[in-house]
Amino acid sequence: MKATVTARDVFVPSPEQGTGVMGGSYYTESSGNRLVSIHSLTSRSDTVDAAFVRSSDDGGATWSDPDRWEMSFDHPQGTGRRHPRGGYVDLQTGRYISVWTEGILPSDDPLEGMIRWTLHYSVSEDGGRTQIVNEQIVHTGDGYDAIHHLPGVSVGANCVMIGDLGQRPLTRSDGVILIPVQSTPVGPDGTYHNPGAGYTYTDCLMLMGTWRNDGRLDWTCSERIVGDPERTTRGVIEPTIAELADGSILMVMRGSNDARHDLPGHRWMSRSTDAGITWTTPVPWTYDDSVAFHSPSSCSQLIPHSDGRLFWMGNLCEQNPEGNRPRYPIILGEVDRHSGELIRSSVTSIDDRQPGESEQLTLSNFYVREERGTGDLLLHMPRFFADDDVPGFSSDLILQRIAIS
Repeated sequence: MKATVTARDVFVPSPEQGTGVMGGSYYTESSGNRLVSIHSLTSRSDTVDAAFVRSSDDGGATWSDPDRWEMSFDHPQGTGRRHPRGGYVDLQTGRYISVWTEGILPSDDPLEGMIRWTLHYSVSEDGGRTQIVNEQIVHTGDGYDAIHHLPGVSVGANCVMIGDLGQRPLTRSDGVILIPVQSTPVGPDGTYHNPGAGYTYTDCLMLMGTWRNDGRLDWTCSERIVGDPERTTRGVIEPTIAELADGSILMVMRGSNDARHDLPGHRWMSRSTDAGITWTTPVPWTYDDSVAFHSPSSCSQLIPHSDGRLFWMGNLCEQNPEGNRPRYPIILGEVDRHSGELIRSSVTSIDDRQPGESEQLTLSNFYVREERGTGDLLLHMPRFFADDDVPGFSSDLILQRIAIS
């Protein structure tokens, strides 16, 4: 595999110093060049200040004026917060789905989300122009509602959420929509339990949506994918999924050695052979020579390509990381579609810390899509904390074009 960055351009500029831009662009129809761009502004960790939606009918050459999507709203019980998590076109039905995390935070502390985040989705049948569905994801069957919304998940006790943009949906061959998510566990007292002593702690889940005649989805979920707190202090986080050659599903997850830097920091993997219902115990993800590699606690994305190859983008590091850092370089590698391992010889650096940039540089919080027609990969990514002298999250959203061969 050869990957070459052929262009780097500002996709969305930062409106002011101290504010960063995150986001991506998404096809909204089964064919053609219609896109929706969703970008958000942030000035503090785990909080979205505002979000904006644009559309393009010419593959991103031109864009409509942005419409503001409110990410903060008043509520009698506190401050309502939303986190947009992108869009997905189901190629089997042509419907466009958008998903976001939402919750009411009594004192507007992001950590309150660990017991309050829920997931919501919308459905469009006209390429994202209008919505026919806009509602909370609630498990089908008696006993589930807006509070007790998934098995073992209730507002006020724990949560379910999508951590970052790499958690892309997948359509099973039978038409079921799979969405990889994360959920905080509960302890013996029935409330959020953090057994790893890290910043937060989560398990992973697979949501499964079956289409109804009215365009809504009936939701169920898999068993929990549970990490070992003695090996990854924040559990397993931000799962990304892809189908392998034998029809099994590979899940790659973020882990952490936060609070225990003596532990090796890895990427974690699990596999399902029954369409996403049950999963193997998570183990460190390895190269194709079965050697586990170092990776910081950061998001990643599996990227199925139209030529049949499967790619992975994320952060690797030569030395053992310390929690979230270093979040550079960001690499692209090919995944063996039979073994599910990362092909060592294919690993290519896409972006890295440059001379004069801070050691706190973050090359993460990204989204990648394949461009129709060219097959190029388009990487949407900010460069957070590049300059020690610039406050906060200051960064434009950069679009990098990657030619692969």
